[in-house]
Amino acid sequence: MSTDRGGHGASDALFARAQQVIPGGVNSPVRAFRAVGGTPRFIARAQGPYLWDADGRRYIDYIGSWGPMILGHGHPAVLEAVERAARGGLSFGAPTEREVELAEEILKLVPSVEQIRLVSSGTEAAMSAIRLARGATGRAKLIKFEGCYHGHADALLVKAGSGLATHGHPTSAGVPPEVVQHTIVLEYNNVTQLEEAFALQGGEIACVIVEPIAGNMNFVRATLPFMQRLRELCSAHGALLIFDEVMTGFRVALGGAQSLFAQALPGFAPDMSVFGKVIGGGMPLAAFGASRAVMENLAPLGPVYQAGTLSGNPVATACGLATLREIQRPGFFDALAGNTRALVAGLLAAARDAGVPMCGDSLGGMFGFFFTRSFEDMLPQNYGEVMATDKERFNAFFHAMLERGVYFAPALYEAGFVSAAHGPAELDATFAAAREALQAPAG
Repeated sequence: MSTDRGGHGASDALFARAQQVIPGGVNSPVRAFRAVGGTPRFIARAQGPYLWDADGRRYIDYIGSWGPMILGHGHPAVLEAVERAARGGLSFGAPTEREVELAEEILKLVPSVEQIRLVSSGTEAAMSAIRLARGATGRAKLIKFEGCYHGHADALLVKAGSGLATHGHPTSAGVPPEVVQHTIVLEYNNVTQLEEAFALQGGEIACVIVEPIAGNMNFVRATLPFMQRLRELCSAHGALLIFDEVMTGFRVALGGAQSLFAQALPGFAPDMSVFGKVIGGGMPLAAFGASRAVMENLAPLGPVYQAGTLSGNPVATACGLATLREIQRPGFFDALAGNTRALVAGLLAAARDAGVPMCGDSLGGMFGFFFTRSFEDMLPQNYGEVMATDKERFNAFFHAMLERGVYFAPALYEAGFVSAAHGPAELDATFAAAREALQAPAG
């Protein structure tokens, strides 16, 4: 397979223009390619499993707008729903029937949620869920886990302190230390730390927010013992367990990751859930939900305030509702998960044949892979172990694949996504590219 796919003149020129008017030339940092080097590709259009950049180069898309495009780009049923909604009006600032329908659809698929509030972004949903948990419990402290990302709200931009009794430290300028003084940061999948934190401060903890699969340190699953103990400790101490399913919701299974934990741990359920990405189908839409008793603390019924001009936007809800209905077709998730497993297996086989140590994992339509330091290394279980993988090898592989028309996330720390539009032709092309790319030097 040739690597000569033409130049990047249009993307280079657009990036130069963008840097004059947009900080770093991008509207979300990972898009800038800083983690991998080089110039970001400016995308002109998309269809099915493919993207085309401003230079007309085609790529197999394994980003999928960071998760929402579970049906692929330009699905006919979704486009029809969006066009019909847009003709009726772009925004009203008033209730619509469709937002009720979308809420009903989500509640039908997620039994742990009795009421839901629609918002416009995952950051807004996670921030609001934490505020609601604090209001409902009358407590201030929250636990999050290193490597889990829940948006860029001030209280969540924090790294661990030097010990369980110390405060976390802001990871962004503009976040005063006192803003994160109630945030406790623990190691993902570390049961001992979790037990110690609750023993020290259990009566002050309002909530624990966790990604059931961490998607912003690539793809790292929560172990069953960790999740079981987390549920037990939250229940024992009166803290609310928040599942951040912005990535995993309706992506790893029809009922989200929580449905899979419920199968493995009978009776398991989070107290609150946060959703995004798939429920908007590519439009700006997210949600948070819980039991009726918890949600009744939210304005206008209760004292916890939350509002948004574009919440429940009529075009976004049309897009999300059409997407959720399509993914409920019989066999949808079996086929999606099968293709995703095949993708990871093919990448691992190509690495093994090239003598390159690699490990990988997937669930539903979400996947990740790591270049390890040796063939004995196992899948990472936490952020520290992710950081110990071979970043230089990943960066070289990313660029080699990009030049061969395969677009993975431009950072070691991001999960990947497969859509229903990916099929044997795309997988075979990916494997052929990987076999070539893995022969390239890692430096």
